Amino acid sequence: MAPLWVFGYGSLLWDPGFAWSSHLPARLRGFHRSFCMRSIHHRGTQAQPGLVLALDAQEGAECAGLAFEIAPQIAEETLEYLRARELISAAYLETRQTVDLADGRAVQAVVYVIDRAHWQYCGDLSLEEQARIIARAQGGRGSKRDYLHQTAAHLAELGLPDADLDWLSRRVAALSMNSLSSG
Repeated sequence: MAPLWVFGYGSLLWDPGFAWSSHLPARLRGFHRSFCMRSIHHRGTQAQPGLVLALDAQEGAECAGLAFEIAPQIAEETLEYLRARELISAAYLETRQTVDLADGRAVQAVVYVIDRAHWQYCGDLSLEEQARIIARAQGGRGSKRDYLHQTAAHLAELGLPDADLDWLSRRVAALSMNSLSSG
């Protein structure tokens, strides 16, 4: 039996929640990482939605992340866990995509991408709009600020910085400081 591969690009980078046997930096072509999904569960509420990262299809784009190798013996339980975590509102689609591993191999991996037809999709927000939403968002799994900062920090540690996430992290920190000093 072949191992299962899972591509992580957001919170899976620093909080996978499943056992893996190895992981490697990887690139997914044809998608970019973006705060293009309204979050009403983990990082926001129905009354005040936050934003969560998703992979949005875009010609010529690529997304750097980690590919996790899962032993065949635990592949099914890992998929069950991921489906419970990622498919909570049906805004993500579970797909299989080719990812290019840092060691030169290409593998088929489970990749969760945004369903552009879902009402939670919001791919037209400017970075400034995203920053303002993230600065105030709170949900069942904590603040959106922490999610953003953790993801940006882990990408930088891996040598895979994301310019948009780095800008958002700085801007959200500034907005948070401004709201503390004015409140």
